[in-house]
Amino acid sequence: PCETEVVAVDDGSRDRSWEVLQSFEDNARVRLIRHERNKGKGAAIRTAAKAATGDFVVVFDADGEYDAADLPRLLAPVLEGKAQVVYGSRSFGSHSAYSFWYVMGNKGITLAANILFNSYISDLETCYKLLPRQMYLDMNIRSGGFGMEAELTAKLLKKGIRPYEVPISYTARSREEGKKITWTDGVQALWLLGRERVRRSRR
Repeated sequence: PCETEVVAVDDGSRDRSWEVLQSFEDNARVRLIRHERNKGKGAAIRTAAKAATGDFVVVFDADGEYDAADLPRLLAPVLEGKAQVVYGSRSFGSHSAYSFWYVMGNKGITLAANILFNSYISDLETCYKLLPRQMYLDMNIRSGGFGMEAELTAKLLKKGIRPYEVPISYTARSREEGKKITWTDGVQALWLLGRERVRRSRR
């Protein structure tokens, strides 16, 4: 429902991703960037946000777990003047969850954020986070990997910004299909939440 651009970052892939990206012919709306070596999700998003020219940004992982048809749902509250920050909230079921422990880990991290910041969000680790591009850049997210999800959410909540949540569809990959997040990412997320909670706010 509005003007759109796609910034695709190949984060040091060792498959045919870069070759496939270069086959796109929509040069007016698609921008391609390549990291020569893998730097992590947070670094790829940071690169994309700096290169983007639009007013708002939203992350889209190219792993097949999310449905691009849900993107207009995230934009609707912004166009209606209800919110500036919108999260896509996943509803985990037997057909969509990677594992019991993955879901419990996500719920545990989300619960920790809610307790630490006296908030009530339902899905901290969701990929779909839409917010003003300049707001994202001002947050100065430094986490190179999956920790960027916790760092960004913690910084938003600390500033009193409560994301507007909308339901989205989701189908998790298996390890064999390339699922990469592990329990160590969960530990890092908890550490980042605690760090941001006690860190002094910048004046």
